[in-house]
Amino acid sequence: MTLAPETTDLKVQLALDGDWFTVCDLNTLLPGRGVAALLPDGRQAAIFRDRSGELFAVDNRDPFTGAAVLSRGLTGSHQGRPFVASPLLKQRFDLASGQCLDDEAVQVATYKVRTA
Repeated sequence: MTLAPETTDLKVQLALDGDWFTVCDLNTLLPGRGVAALLPDGRQAAIFRDRSGELFAVDNRDPFTGAAVLSRGLTGSHQGRPFVASPLLKQRFDLASGQCLDDEAVQVATYKVRTA
């Protein structure tokens, strides 16, 4: 059986400086996979859609290595908290709060995200 691709006109937007910035089409986000988006100020955001359809956005830069790779990390959950694990050193970051689950002193920025 072949599934039809999801079709929607919905856009994924991030809250930036009191305004909403469109980063991609909703159908670009596959559950469990991330997408990197270049922001107007030159930073990058990593956007994720979990299997229940909830959207998350965090800074794409891994604070342990400085590389912009979190969008390529593995997603999962720990004690009910969704996370992304860096593909380099495997530290896990809570997708809702940005808190590193492996080092409480480290956190990545998070963004409010919506569909419109």
